Amino acid sequence: MPIKIPNNLPATHVLEGENIFVMDAERAYTQDIRPLKILILNLMPIKSVTETQLLRLLGNTPLQVEVDFIYTRTYTPTHTSKDYLTEFYGTFDDVREKNYDGFIMTGAPLELVEFEDVTYWRELTEIMDWSKSHAWSTFYICWGAQAALYHYYGVQKYLLPEKISGVYRHRLCVQHEKIFRGFDDEFFVPHSRYTENRREDILNVPALTLLADSAEAGVYAVANLDARQFFITGHAEYDPNTLRNEYERDLRAGLNPNIPQNYFPHDDPTLEPVVKWRSVAHLLFANWLNYYVYQETPYELESIGRR
Repeated sequence: MPIKIPNNLPATHVLEGENIFVMDAERAYTQDIRPLKILILNLMPIKSVTETQLLRLLGNTPLQVEVDFIYTRTYTPTHTSKDYLTEFYGTFDDVREKNYDGFIMTGAPLELVEFEDVTYWRELTEIMDWSKSHAWSTFYICWGAQAALYHYYGVQKYLLPEKISGVYRHRLCVQHEKIFRGFDDEFFVPHSRYTENRREDILNVPALTLLADSAEAGVYAVANLDARQFFITGHAEYDPNTLRNEYERDLRAGLNPNIPQNYFPHDDPTLEPVVKWRSVAHLLFANWLNYYVYQETPYELESIGRR
């Protein structure tokens, strides 16, 4: 089934080129089904890149998905034009009276900033609190996951000796949890971050379940299963060249970055990266949409706030 996104969104042409079924609003309304309504708070600077990464995964399932995008009103992005935001995005004020089947909050390049020092932290916490009564299931990515774990449960982030960058082997810490249905016993996911959450802090919060981790990259997936909240510290949604682009950006900035681990063949950045995480990304998002959103969300979205 298709994903319904705003007409003329640049990601549309990329997705259609990958044979992902994209439907415009007029055609979607002729189908006699209720699409899943997903709200994405995109905190990344170059919003079109993150849009495409997420829509690629949300659109490759048997479900019809309708997506709204918002950005923070209290901080205007500098890498995305105002015209682009006006055409394709809203703010929290535009959606606060609405209900959604699912809510996704992306990461942001803010790991080295204390949470309370983030310019839009107050607005962000208001949105996170709102999501508990206006979205059936929530999905937080990378810094977004760290921010949500801190806000909801007081889980701290810790500065790493050096940046984690690469594609790492992971293992499941639980059995038979639906979010990982179809996963192999070991699987690979990209990470790119300067900070971490620690296993012992997660285990000390009774409401949280550690779902998956990595010997090299640490905590990967955490959930409050009763509240249908998922916190993912890695980037299964990354494109094949995202880590390379970040590495080359840091080289140009004179940061002397390490070559991303387990990414280039023979750790040679002149060679093409080998993608080991594409199937993981599709399974992760499809399982979330199916088992924690579609299978459980009430048909009447207005009832979400009364749960």
